Amino acid sequence: MKEILLKTEGLSKSFSNGGLMQHVLKNIDLELYRGDFTVIMGASGAGKSTLLYALSGMDTPTLGQITFGQDVISALNSDQLAVFRRRHCGFVFQQIYLIEGMSVMDNVLAAGLLVNRDRKALVKQAQELFEAVGISRQIQKKFPTQLSGGEAQRAGIVRALINNPEILFADEPTGALNSSTGLEVLDTLSACNRRGQSVVMVTHDMRSARRGNRILYLKDGSVLGECDLGRYEHGDMARHEKLTAFLKEMGW
Repeated sequence: MKEILLKTEGLSKSFSNGGLMQHVLKNIDLELYRGDFTVIMGASGAGKSTLLYALSGMDTPTLGQITFGQDVISALNSDQLAVFRRRHCGFVFQQIYLIEGMSVMDNVLAAGLLVNRDRKALVKQAQELFEAVGISRQIQKKFPTQLSGGEAQRAGIVRALINNPEILFADEPTGALNSSTGLEVLDTLSACNRRGQSVVMVTHDMRSARRGNRILYLKDGSVLGECDLGRYEHGDMARHEKLTAFLKEMGW
């Protein structure tokens, strides 16, 4: 039986827009499981990123409860949420946000030193992670403006993993990349998941979505349906056909 990592009960999020309330998430009950690669899909405006930000503690719900393990994170204040995110979560965004005046290695160490003061151990861990994603020692010394898009995003993944997060959140991680560099990033995320890393990814891209074992489809702020694809295997055309049929059923 799968272990529940993250759970929502009655999760709702509303915004005031010109004096009118816009209900972006509506009474979502959801369980996310340790070791899964969960993909959140849906049309533009369905609430995908809003759900991701709520699940990760980057935003707070209007109503409802979010539980991570034994902790009710929806009850934490902003300072407590910042500590929670540093200890338990990693983040990969479409825009990579590496600090321009620092080397790739120093970008990663800056994130790690917020949690772990042992710089020597962090350097060793960072080098192992860089090696796992194909970032050489030479590239580690470069500055962000000297990197290709794929190198920068893979460096961003290393930064997200440096504090051994229990869950990795990715918001359109290949959205700003061309086809070949996007594939490199997807391969990296798949490799992380095979090693046991829990991943939650928002995407509108079919190729990216196929990497997940569980697909959630949002419509108008609610989970309309979900699809179990099983573990990713390269070249599995049945997987593509199953996802295509599911998305067609959802009105994609």
